[in-house]
Amino acid sequence: MKDAGPTPRIRYDEGCLGAHALNAMGDRWALLVVRELMFAPKRFQMIRAGIPGVTASVLTQRLGQLGQAGIVQHDEVLGIYALTELGRALHPMLTELCRWAMMLPGHDPSRFISISALMISISATVDCDRAAGSKLRGGFLSGSEGFEVTLSAAGRPVVRAVRSPQADFVLEGSGNNLAAAVYGPPPAALAAAGRIALHGSVAAAQEFTSYFSLKPQTRSSSESPDDTEQVPGASST
Repeated sequence: MKDAGPTPRIRYDEGCLGAHALNAMGDRWALLVVRELMFAPKRFQMIRAGIPGVTASVLTQRLGQLGQAGIVQHDEVLGIYALTELGRALHPMLTELCRWAMMLPGHDPSRFISISALMISISATVDCDRAAGSKLRGGFLSGSEGFEVTLSAAGRPVVRAVRSPQADFVLEGSGNNLAAAVYGPPPAALAAAGRIALHGSVAAAQEFTSYFSLKPQTRSSSESPDDTEQVPGASST
């Protein structure tokens, strides 16, 4: 008989599937840990850098709990943490959570955002109808983390973690400044102000970022909640 895997600790004593999921993911910071590992394995300090509000002791606890639940695995030899297949399957849920959050008042985009968080949010904020058919590839760099983002035929972002993005353009800066380039002023204006570096085609960067908005998106007729893709890439640990 197939091993059912680790059983989440009981926080909610209910038979509801939602409660069952929260038994594994319901602790504070747990989903954000998954977010930081969604595209590439990372070392402990790199995970913590993407979640500046978490203490080292709490992060250790969460990684242990997620490991017990079969969501995260730890390579003790290499010293890196990575999502299991079960953990990677949370990507559509994170995307939908971002999509729902755009309808929720009080969002402050000036607060800290990691580049991994930005890569999750673009899946929820793209205008698929406008982006459909685009052959542009965007590159994003923040410290040692790099990503390439292409758009599927239906206009959905496909994100791949890479060490050195090869794209029509590359935007480089902090997570917050990269988010500003995607959702705010034209990237060229932010580059001129010294907030980001822009490598490659300015026109391509402007067109690419024009497909994204923090306004609630209307789902296209061809899009289903789990259509967004991510591609495992090279770890930048």
